[in-house]
Amino acid sequence: MEHFSWKPFSRVAICGGTHGNEMTGVYVLREMERKKVDKIGSVSVTRVLSNPEAVKVCRRYMDKDLNRCFTDALLSEPLTASSPHEMKRAHELNALLGPKGSPQAVDFLCDIHNTTANMGVCFIFYRLDWIAMHLFKYVQSKASFGPIRAILHESTVALVSVRALMRYNFTLEVGPQPNGVIRADIYNMVTETLDLIMDWFEKFNSGSTFEGGEVETFCQTTVLDYPRDPTTNEITAAVHPQLQDNDFKLLRPGDPIFLSFNGDVVTYEGEEAYPFFVNECAYYEKKIAFQLAQRVNISIPSVSLKKD
Repeated sequence: MEHFSWKPFSRVAICGGTHGNEMTGVYVLREMERKKVDKIGSVSVTRVLSNPEAVKVCRRYMDKDLNRCFTDALLSEPLTASSPHEMKRAHELNALLGPKGSPQAVDFLCDIHNTTANMGVCFIFYRLDWIAMHLFKYVQSKASFGPIRAILHESTVALVSVRALMRYNFTLEVGPQPNGVIRADIYNMVTETLDLIMDWFEKFNSGSTFEGGEVETFCQTTVLDYPRDPTTNEITAAVHPQLQDNDFKLLRPGDPIFLSFNGDVVTYEGEEAYPFFVNECAYYEKKIAFQLAQRVNISIPSVSLKKD
């Protein structure tokens, strides 16, 4: 089994409110602010309310999705008075947490999100990051709740989101929770997850070795849109009741996936796969009804502190 070693982790950023109507991260950060949580053990904590203006009005974003504003080109683009609000905020966050790709950037970032889909607690990775996957493995083994799943998302989002500012990162996606709402059960799962994450960092920095092994991962393969009217492009069907709230339940050819407004049933025609982000509210504008994944076991190496 392979073994990798890293230097100690000294700076961790916890972000929330990247989308201003996803409230768990907002309230987690407010409580951390109230308690003045700036350091946990040997690790300093940078608390970041990513898009406070959008949070104030409980909107996903003001001008454009903040999680699409962190490309090298956009971060180097001069700002003007007419620049979108989120572009200005991306430059501020780059200065606070980065600069992107530099040695000065924070060591690790956890970006807290909510989904309206029935996904439970999900760690979303955009590349094979051994540290993030060990954090997932540790939380999954220690948490008092479940299920907890890992999603490897084959997407360019990794290059354009706030997570692009540093090498080690993941999105903590938790639901179901309606936009603009705070749920106690979701909040408690997130705070317990963060406590376990910081516990892992403290153990790692103290010299603990974390053994490798197999990690079950849902690898995203494709997305499906709603049926649409060819003339108006308006959707003509909703997610079928047998699919609704059944994220990560195996979808087989012939299973119903949409119920047309005229009563017709649309069935699935692809290969067996696992749906997730089913009927996610924010994805209507992206023309995504749900995403599909294959379940894969990924081998991860053992990790430990690098010796001087």
